[in-house]
Order: sequence, then C-alpha cells, then structure tokens
Amino acid sequence: MGDGGTPRASGFERGEARKTAEGLTYLSGFGNEHSSEAVPGALPEGRNSPQRAPLGLYAEQLSGSAFTEPRAHNRRSWLYRIRPSAAHPAFTRTQNGTVRTAPFNQTVPDPNRLRWNPLPDPAPETDFLAGLWTLGGNGDATQRTGIAIHLYAANASMDRVFSDADGELLIVPERGGLLLRTEFGLLHVEPGHVALIPRGVRFRVELLDDSARGYVCENYGAPFRLPDLGPIGANGLANPRDFRAPVAAYEDVEGPVEVVNKFCGNLWTATYDHSPLDVVAWHGNHVPYVYDLRRFNVLGTITYDHPDPSIFTVLTSPSDTPGLAGVDFVVFAPRWLVGEDTFRPPYFHRNVMSEYMGLIEGAYDAKAEGFVPGGGSLHNMMSAHGPDRETFDRASAAELKPQKIDDGLAFMFETRWPVTLTPHAARAEHLQQRYDDVWQGLQRHFRP
Repeated sequence: MGDGGTPRASGFERGEARKTAEGLTYLSGFGNEHSSEAVPGALPEGRNSPQRAPLGLYAEQLSGSAFTEPRAHNRRSWLYRIRPSAAHPAFTRTQNGTVRTAPFNQTVPDPNRLRWNPLPDPAPETDFLAGLWTLGGNGDATQRTGIAIHLYAANASMDRVFSDADGELLIVPERGGLLLRTEFGLLHVEPGHVALIPRGVRFRVELLDDSARGYVCENYGAPFRLPDLGPIGANGLANPRDFRAPVAAYEDVEGPVEVVNKFCGNLWTATYDHSPLDVVAWHGNHVPYVYDLRRFNVLGTITYDHPDPSIFTVLTSPSDTPGLAGVDFVVFAPRWLVGEDTFRPPYFHRNVMSEYMGLIEGAYDAKAEGFVPGGGSLHNMMSAHGPDRETFDRASAAELKPQKIDDGLAFMFETRWPVTLTPHAARAEHLQQRYDDVWQGLQRHFRP
C-alpha cells in the first residue's frame, strides 16, 4: 500500500498511527527467506535483477553480510523500489547529541556495581533519534566488534528517516508503543515486545502514546541469531515462528525528507527529494522483526538448583570463540519456580561476562527495591552481585511450594567485554550513589 504523508505529533495523527499499528499483519519465522509485494506483480519471477524490473521499479540488493559468508549465516535482501538508494545528495556532518560509539575511551572501565534510575523526561518535541542517550559499550564499531547500550526517551514522532551503518539495533520499549516504518514495511512494537532493525535498514519511529521510553542494544558484531539448543532439543526458548517480519508497504512521497545516517560513530544528514521508504516489493532474509517476549518458552529446573541464566537467551551474537557471545539478549519472563531445597532467586555470582540489566515492568525477584522500570544496572566482569539483603532473608525462610513469578519482565544485555561508560553516564544525576548499600546488613550465619 502507498502512504502519502509524513507524521506529526498531534493526537489525531497518533490515533491514526495506532489504528494502523493495530491492524498490521506479518510474515512468520526468524531467518526465513521471506518475500512480499505491496502491488501484485512487483516481484520478478525466476530472477533477481531482470533487464527491466516489473512496474518500472529499480532492483537493488541490500547485503548484511559478505557475499561469501556461509549460506547459513548469509544475510541479504533484494528490494524493488521507486528510486534506487543511490539517488541522493551528499551527506554532511550533523550533531551527535548524546549518541556515542565504540571505541569508548573517554572514561576508564569501572569495576564498581552501578545502577541508574530512568532517564529524565525529555525536552518538548524530542523524537526517538534526538532522545537516544548512550550509556556505554565496548569493542570498535569500525572493526565490527562489540556493542553500545543506549536508552531513549521521546515525546514526538520522527518526521525524518534514520539508518545505522555501524550495527543492528535491538529496541526494547519500556513505556509507550511505537510504529516503526521501515523500508520493508511496518512493525507495531509495545512494551513487552522487542524490535530488531538490521544494519543499514532505513526506518522512522512514530509514537503511539504521548511519550515513549526504553532501551537499545546496538550490536556491531555478527547479526543476532537464535541460540543453538543443544540437549534441549528441537523446541524451546524463543521459537522461530513467533518472530514477525513486515509485509511490504511503501511511501510514494515527493518533497524534502531528511535522512540521517550513523556511520563510524558520527551522524550524517542529507535532504532527499523523496521518501527512501519506497520499497514496493522485496525478498530475502536481511529483514526487520518484532517479537513478543511473553511468547518466550521459559525452561527451568523441576528438581533442584538453577540452570545457568543462559537458559533465558532469546538472541545471541556469536564471536570467533565458540560459546562466547559478543552479546546475548536474555529475558526473565513470567515463570514457575518449583526447585526443592533451592534458594530460588538468582544466586550470588561473579561472571567473566559483563551484564547490563533493565526492567520493562513490575519487579525483579532479586532486588526488593531501587531497581525500577526504565532503570538499569551494570555489573562489569567479575564484579560480585546477587540478591539484596531483604530478598536473601525472605527467600531463605520461604516455604518452598510452587511459586509463580508473574509480576515482572526484566532483561539483560550480556557481553564478553567490560562496558566502559560515556562521561555523561558516569556523571548522570540519575546514577544512584548508594547502590552498594543494598548488600549491607548481610549477616554472618557461620556456625562451626
């Protein structure tokens, strides 16, 4: 379908955006070779680049991997668009705002346990891109290694288009629904969902509510994939069929449109004379997705002790070392706890991996207070962490009957390298100054 306009922030247009979002249909399956056309006959048959593409369109390949990467890991899509992506003027540098990119070297890595309250409310007319606030990260975007952790707070829809050449974006809303208009079509993302925007894909974020807030993992490394299941077998965790890809939808818009490109850590802007979201048909596997975290098939013990938290992995970005992820995306979804003679909250732990945790809703079962929706904590490698005193005391004395954890939805970005903070994250007013106090009062119980 075509779309003849660009969004503004009025309540009427938000209502129209929500109506559009709630009426969307999707293609099903992660990593599939999908195909979709908004106009019948727009996809060529039997070839990718015919001498004359159907309906006067331009054929263009978008490669998310090198041509010769193994077939199982190769990411590419063919797009059939009104104008080719090459038809644009030169980009010029623009202000980065509070967006930062690896290598992160303006502060030293901090071994202390850190926790932040939610981002403060943004200034009026702040869109998703202007509301991005980088907490920190690791690696080097130019070498395609590591991650950046961003938060966002917005109160206006975008009337510009954004793409990220440095990495893919995993968007985790905590407050407010989003309508993502991408080159491939539309995605509706609410708190409790995540959206995955592949490297280089252009998109625009429209707000479905008065404000929006959440988290973003920018993955510079290998594209996220579903983790191997090993002895779990063929089913469980995040099932491929529950990932939704968009059906083709295009904008045939003439007139000035600002397009912002993130490239090697800096933002660049150009004014097109048309909307670049003009793909009428496409096929391939380098595509955006939305996933409902409540569909995660949680597995756990039915005897005693905890499986390692890797059992909660939704998506993983593997590194060159088997089993060692550049980043794992982990969710702590509603679940039953039934372990016998088992301390049921997450145990005390020191980890070679670094853990950033956020909270989407409710409460987290290892922290009685202070860890709130929209906030986050960082436990860099080998920093000791675990339940606070109140949680420890309560769980140690609890009657071990079956217990349903259904009042919280937390997640974690777990990465192989330490996370170095940006200066504004290290000095933020919403950084909690007495986080260590949650472990004060843990009593000596040793009785030799």
